Amino acid sequence: MSTTEKNNLYGVIAEFRNPKELIDVAKTMSKSGFSKFDTFSPFPIHGMDKAMNLKKSKLGWIVLGHACIGFFGALAMMYYMAVVDYPMNISGKPLFNAPAWVPITFELTVLLSSFGAVFGMFFLNGLPKLNNPLFNVERFKKATDDGFFACIEAEDDMFDADKVKKLFEEAGATHIEEVYE
Repeated sequence: MSTTEKNNLYGVIAEFRNPKELIDVAKTMSKSGFSKFDTFSPFPIHGMDKAMNLKKSKLGWIVLGHACIGFFGALAMMYYMAVVDYPMNISGKPLFNAPAWVPITFELTVLLSSFGAVFGMFFLNGLPKLNNPLFNVERFKKATDDGFFACIEAEDDMFDADKVKKLFEEAGATHIEEVYE
């Protein structure tokens, strides 16, 4: 393989017959020390996260942080406006009227937490990614219908195309292909 080809190599993709084989190869890739690999299937497979040795998502913490900002920001904003900046005595009611502030506090909490969820998901997933070299593989179109695929990226520190192909062959892959950018 020439240097130019090696520089343009994205990774090696393999197709498997069923979800069990895909989980088994995910466990094998994880135990072999690979860190930049992914699996693709037409539906979620129970246990795949554990097989791939994935960490828990940080998205919940991002959403909680934004919800707290929305909650305390709404209270601080209303307190400043109603008590500090422009106090108005309406029918002798207290300036700090917490029950009246519940709807706005709730709405800002939900609004900012939903923004945190959407933009946090984009950030954590590295989106937007306008093109993926896997889309150029003809067989990969089956991933949305009835195909089960595993791919190890060439950026992985342990990547060696021949060793990866051998690993996929031993795992029972029905088709193995190199993917170029």
